[in-house]
Amino acid sequence: MLILSRKQDDSVIIGDEIEIKVISIDKGSVRLGFSAPESCVILRGELKEAITTQNKQASQAQDSQTMDKNTITQIKSLLKTKSKI
Repeated sequence: MLILSRKQDDSVIIGDEIEIKVISIDKGSVRLGFSAPESCVILRGELKEAITTQNKQASQAQDSQTMDKNTITQIKSLLKTKSKI
């Protein structure tokens, strides 16, 4: 991790297209401005974590539904087999 000290109105350039500028510094808070192409996704760290958690939960729920559907299919298959006997 690169750590830099910046003052108000200072900026950091990443690559050729991304600029991060210190807009203001207040009591325990720093406001940053980001200039980047629209194709570049910029998220707060806590928002990315929340999205990752929700995606994992959705994936697990989908896996549970898939398992339930598979179980139902197996039961139907067994019932058909028993009815033929």
